[in-house]
Amino acid sequence: MADQTHVLFVEDDDVIREATQLALERDGFAVTAMPDGLSGLEAFRANRPDIALLDVMVPGLDGVSLCRRIRDESTVPVIMLSARADSIDVVLGLEAGADDYVTKPFDGAVLVARIRAVLRRFGHASGSGQAEPGADAVNGGVLVFGDLEIDTEGMEVRRAGQPVALTPTEMRLLLEFSSAPGTVLSRDKLLERVWDYGWGGDTRVVDVHVQRLRQKIGQDRIETVRGFGYKLKA
Repeated sequence: MADQTHVLFVEDDDVIREATQLALERDGFAVTAMPDGLSGLEAFRANRPDIALLDVMVPGLDGVSLCRRIRDESTVPVIMLSARADSIDVVLGLEAGADDYVTKPFDGAVLVARIRAVLRRFGHASGSGQAEPGADAVNGGVLVFGDLEIDTEGMEVRRAGQPVALTPTEMRLLLEFSSAPGTVLSRDKLLERVWDYGWGGDTRVVDVHVQRLRQKIGQDRIETVRGFGYKLKA
């Protein structure tokens, strides 16, 4: 298991849990599968997996609450599984700290592709290390926007001198904005660059992550350009 990517999978449907576990194991993943949120939390704490797949509707401790508990302790990537694409559960899961979501029923190959996409961006959430126009460079690799400092080499962010805790997805999003301050980035472009979507994706993922990022670096730092996307104020 040490050489394999370890997946925590929490799903209460026995058929889906067993079939998905077998599919993931065939693709080379090590899987710990649990039927409810409480056992999932225990497994997370005991095993410290590389990624967590959480069904929204599981007994004991629902998937959204479990995601919050995991996010309180770790920045490990989390993908939510939801049976209803238009459900408020999707937004609640993202607001709780999930990095992505997949709608059920899902194709096994699509799920594996999404897992690998998340792991890729977690594995190399790195920036260019060079200041762009609009940012003041300090000590090579540090970008400064007002009271916001972004260390693109050390992957650290400070606001008014205080450290800001970002998940790797939030860091990747901020790096995209800081690489082109003042430039409007569309939601589709951000899905492609940050979420590694080679196909159309749900722009709610972008909107919720921008909202989460604003809460941490300042509501006014990222500007909404209606009809086009978002930009970082230079």
